[in-house]
Amino acid sequence: MLIRIVRMTFQEDRIQDFLNNFEVNKEKIRNFPGCHYLELWQDKNFKNIFMTYSHWESEEALNQYRDSELFKSVWSFTKTLFADKPMAFSAKKIEELP
Repeated sequence: MLIRIVRMTFQEDRIQDFLNNFEVNKEKIRNFPGCHYLELWQDKNFKNIFMTYSHWESEEALNQYRDSELFKSVWSFTKTLFADKPMAFSAKKIEELP
């Protein structure tokens, strides 16, 4: 499994545009083949910083999503709202302590 975190900083007056677009597309993203989990986080101190946290079957599954029309549509809109360059991190879980 691949864990993906994408940190995005938005123009403050475009936050609602991002949230509206996420609302429209979240189920499509979550139900994309290979996506097992999806969360949206907001920074506690900076209201214009959001992160997506997702679990993917594999790097290949993530790449298939990134090559899809769904991703291209969502990302092309989302990137117009940025106030700063996004950061993306891929990781694998080593250990979980319930």
